[in-house]
Amino acid sequence: MTTTTPTPLSEEEQLELELAEQARVASDDWSSVKPGKAENFGTSFKRLLGLLKPHAWAFGFVSLLGAIGVVLAVIAPKVLGEATNIIFEGVISKNLPSGVTQEQAVEQLRAAGQTDLANMVSAMHLTPGLGVDFLRLSQVLILVLALYFVASVLGWLQGYVINKIMMTTMFRLREEVEAKINRMPLRYFDKVQRGELISRVTNDIDNITQTMQQSLSTVVTSVLTVVGVLIMMFSISWQLALVALVSMPLMGVIFGVIGPKSQKAFGLQWRKVGRLNARVEESFSGHALVKVFGKEQDALAKFKEENQELYEASFKAQFLSGIMMPAMMFVGNLTYVGIAVLGGLMVAGGQLRLGDVQAFIQYSQQFTQPLSELGGMAAVVQSGTASAERVFELLDAEEQEPDDVDAPAPVDGDGTIVFENVAFAYTPERPLIRDLSFKVKPGQTVAIVGPTGAGKTTLVNLIMRFYELNGGRILIDGQNIADLRRHDVRARTGMVLQDPWLFAGSIKENIRYGRQDATDAEVLEAAKATYVDRFVHSLPEGYDTVLDEDASNVSAGEKQLITIARAFVSQPSVLILDEATSSVDTRTELLLQHAMAALRSGRTSFVIAHRLSTIRDADLILVMEHGDIVEQGTHQSLLSARGAYWRLYNSQFEQAATDLDAELPADQGSQTASEDAPEEVLESDAAPA
Repeated sequence: MTTTTPTPLSEEEQLELELAEQARVASDDWSSVKPGKAENFGTSFKRLLGLLKPHAWAFGFVSLLGAIGVVLAVIAPKVLGEATNIIFEGVISKNLPSGVTQEQAVEQLRAAGQTDLANMVSAMHLTPGLGVDFLRLSQVLILVLALYFVASVLGWLQGYVINKIMMTTMFRLREEVEAKINRMPLRYFDKVQRGELISRVTNDIDNITQTMQQSLSTVVTSVLTVVGVLIMMFSISWQLALVALVSMPLMGVIFGVIGPKSQKAFGLQWRKVGRLNARVEESFSGHALVKVFGKEQDALAKFKEENQELYEASFKAQFLSGIMMPAMMFVGNLTYVGIAVLGGLMVAGGQLRLGDVQAFIQYSQQFTQPLSELGGMAAVVQSGTASAERVFELLDAEEQEPDDVDAPAPVDGDGTIVFENVAFAYTPERPLIRDLSFKVKPGQTVAIVGPTGAGKTTLVNLIMRFYELNGGRILIDGQNIADLRRHDVRARTGMVLQDPWLFAGSIKENIRYGRQDATDAEVLEAAKATYVDRFVHSLPEGYDTVLDEDASNVSAGEKQLITIARAFVSQPSVLILDEATSSVDTRTELLLQHAMAALRSGRTSFVIAHRLSTIRDADLILVMEHGDIVEQGTHQSLLSARGAYWRLYNSQFEQAATDLDAELPADQGSQTASEDAPEEVLESDAAPA
């Protein structure tokens, strides 16, 4: 039995793995944040209400409308109870002898032994023998209808104003979030999953909107209704009012027990929504690779697992919120039964009129209903507050340092770039660039090469000021880029990335994205220079062909050509090409070399390349290892030095030399395998051009 000793990782590979692990841990830390904690509820809810501060006057107007509407709605049952009294007392008076007073009729009933009836009649307001006063009854009913109609109109107006307030507030919140995202440094997006971020920007804000819409009007109306109804109940009977008040502590216990659990459940639910969104976004963006490697079942299994977790979290949250209102309605029904029994006894005993008991029963329903609504709304508010905490975490995230308002204007220079003792690290404990210094002369093409993790892309990101330096400075035409506005630094730079990015729009619009004021003639010129014009005429609509969301209706190489055309049309003074030709075929790459040579003319250019054959004509080649420049020079001089560049070049072409050696005769093969192999491979590599 033999054992295989694992190959030790190089320092570059170890660095790459550590950075990847740090990014994963940061992402897990973010996704494991537990919003909606009970101890944060008060602070978050207060801040949520603070969003309404600009509309304080409108909210005051809404409160006034609500108060008037509640007063009318509260008075209506009392008036309607009077209508019941008119009918009931009219029927009773019809059966009493006419020509006597009410007091005499009561004495006659007592003398006849009808004590209970006498007690009831004594509490009434009637004229014996008169019957039902239909004129007064019609006046009361018209008044009740008017009260309810005006209350309904005020309620509609209140809802309209509240919706206006909420839509404006959420519109402003979305703008704040969008502006916040644009102020965040790139390091923030390095550690946050896109699906999680999208969930906060869309789902959570939508949930806040629904919560505020449902709760704001309910809170105002319910609180005012409870207060108004309570006053009316005490004005009718303090005994029945005390029975109604028994429900309040019971409802408080229900809310105190279920509320915190419901709040935590909603926090977990929205966190699971964010994780599921991240999973879906990851699967869709890598859909082709999932199919290539046959991982459909694996992706489906992971989706089912997280979907099941979301189901369980959502079920628990909705169950807890759903039982709150039925529980409170149960307490309200118990109160209703108690009022009905005690009220009936009080009517029979002559302590209350029948219409007053009827009004009180209506008031008891009006009293318990808003309390039940407040209980059900509490669950909705908890869900919205949990979402608000997630949005506030996004708004409170650390921003990039703002540009100095007194920043100097960029000078019109020749494009000289100087690195002076530059130091940079993604994490403090792992420095990437320690003490980097070099100078790029105007119009030079600088190629940056090195192994993975050496800091090549980081170097150009620092030129673009995507990250802030830990030490040293970068000068463009003698100006420290840290003193300039970021827009001014990036406005003079054109960048073509290894992964082409195109938006959903026409090809012409994607090219013009580099410079919005570019004319159609300039767009066409850029397209011809970058050979976009060669394939665009085969598309259905030519330059007006609309690219879909992933630009899947053009090939990867054609995408890259369009991004290069976009850089052409921007007319930058500094050009950065990060593996810009990696997605095109060899023939197109050779054509692009000529096109980019014309583009680089008179411009300072940085070219990041892994295929060393693409940068033979660079004016200066920087070889990076561990964040430091270990060699610099031209292609031929670096090969002659047989240092880091020679080793990198040799490792890249040694497989081709080995394959060639296997096919040639022994004497030629030995020559190919000699120490001069890199130069000979270079010549053969250059032949097709």
